[in-house]
Amino acid sequence: MDALEKSRLDNEFRWVERVSTLMDSKFSIGGFRFGLDPILGLFPIVGQGISFATALLLVLIMYRHGVSSKVATKMLLNVIVDAGIGAIPLLGNVFDFFFKANKKNIKLLKAYHYDGKHQGSAKKLLAFIFVSLLLLCVFMFYVLWLLGEWVIGLF
Repeated sequence: MDALEKSRLDNEFRWVERVSTLMDSKFSIGGFRFGLDPILGLFPIVGQGISFATALLLVLIMYRHGVSSKVATKMLLNVIVDAGIGAIPLLGNVFDFFFKANKKNIKLLKAYHYDGKHQGSAKKLLAFIFVSLLLLCVFMFYVLWLLGEWVIGLF
């Protein structure tokens, strides 16, 4: 990596870090730090959409600069968890104050680029997620089956 490319990458890291701070921890009240993400979450659909789009943009910028698929997958999981739980009324608003997906993604990014961690493919992680979701679906189907039998038994 030549000096110009490294300088450009460092500038983009700083930009991503500034946006991440703005979204997750720019403001402080009584020592408690928060950003625009929980504030935007107070505006249904539009606010959550802006938060999700911003977090996704940060991940795409870093993916464009060559982070591994493993890091990109972990970052996307943070964004999806933040958006998914953040979309639940009331619970999501509280969750957004404590779960700082963008800050977690910056830590992953620094660990990848500066410490050499999280190298390699995301195949094992994706396989684990797939098996977990499959087991969750089977469990939910079983619970719904039992619920259906119970409802039918009432008549």
